[in-house]
Amino acid sequence: NSIAKYPLIAIPLFILTGLIFERAGVALRLVRFAQALIGPRHGGLALVAVLVCMIMGGMSGSGPADAAAVAMVMLPSMTKAGYPKPFSATLIAASASTAILIPPSVALILYSIVVPGVDLRALFAAGLFPGVLAGLALLVPAMLVAKHYGWEGTPVEGAEKLTVRGTFREALPALFAPVLILGGLRSGLFTPTEAAVVAVAYGAVVGLFLTRELTLRDVWELLGEAAIISGVVMLIIALAGIFAWSGTMLGTFRHLAEWIISLTDNGVLLLILVMLAVLVAGMLLDAISIYLIMMPILIPVMQHFEWNPVWFGILLAMNIAIGQFTPPVAVNLMVTTEVAKIRLEHTIGWALLFVVAMGCALALVAIFPSIALWLPTVLGYNV
Repeated sequence: NSIAKYPLIAIPLFILTGLIFERAGVALRLVRFAQALIGPRHGGLALVAVLVCMIMGGMSGSGPADAAAVAMVMLPSMTKAGYPKPFSATLIAASASTAILIPPSVALILYSIVVPGVDLRALFAAGLFPGVLAGLALLVPAMLVAKHYGWEGTPVEGAEKLTVRGTFREALPALFAPVLILGGLRSGLFTPTEAAVVAVAYGAVVGLFLTRELTLRDVWELLGEAAIISGVVMLIIALAGIFAWSGTMLGTFRHLAEWIISLTDNGVLLLILVMLAVLVAGMLLDAISIYLIMMPILIPVMQHFEWNPVWFGILLAMNIAIGQFTPPVAVNLMVTTEVAKIRLEHTIGWALLFVVAMGCALALVAIFPSIALWLPTVLGYNV
């Protein structure tokens, strides 16, 4: 029964959405618009990479998919402008990890299913500001490092002159996608699951009729690709469901939760320990496995200390996001280093810099829960 849940329909659909937008040439148009808007300056392309990753995250909700799409477009430009490949690959991998926070997020969909009574719309709204904060936290050191080393100080010779008006017109369909999804959810026009269907339909229209980089043959190939990826995800969910059922029936999770609670009466200290445990898990496992394996243990702990489930879900997502670009596994970093044709170990120094940067954003959200909870409260969602 672990995959017999209606909201899970959104997962393969958002996976398909990400693949469609990637093939439709959306990333290139977003990059061109951002470059025209920012212009040549120290750290300009770093700013472009972060912004485009965040916007792409508002379409697919998948970090590795965003990392691949943006890396293929941005890495040649950044290398030509003087950025070292290890820095560029790490920055894109770290920025793409914000997709797990910025709605729609596949991980947050799963969290809403695993944790009873949590409103998915509230989770989506709660992830927006922490996602932007995480992006800004990555941007500050990236800009400072670029300025320190003098990367991209002057325009690259032979570079195309881009106008804001022309590139904005090209990028408008892509920029409208997050507005359509989030606006529809806010207005009550459709549910989160229906939003995934709308996103697929909109992506197909953009690719087939607006950018015209998508053909019917491509659509058929993407359907097969999405089915394979979704099949793997659903298999993980099904097997983790068996694990969760066994742990619950045997009382293992209850005993583990009681042991964790007995460690200390200090809720702040225990929250720090839980965050560190999830961070380590994020370095080794994917978000889906972490939620399904750890949440049956953490739900009693969360209830005992009366942590807000929406805020706690965002903190977990931020930890998992950091894990996506932290070696040894670092799924996003694997994707970008493959595109850059460099070894993963060459990026470790830069990865640690961005881990510290995003860790600061995580600490701010932990200390000030209103960063996550203000927007869903204002929008009237149940938090």
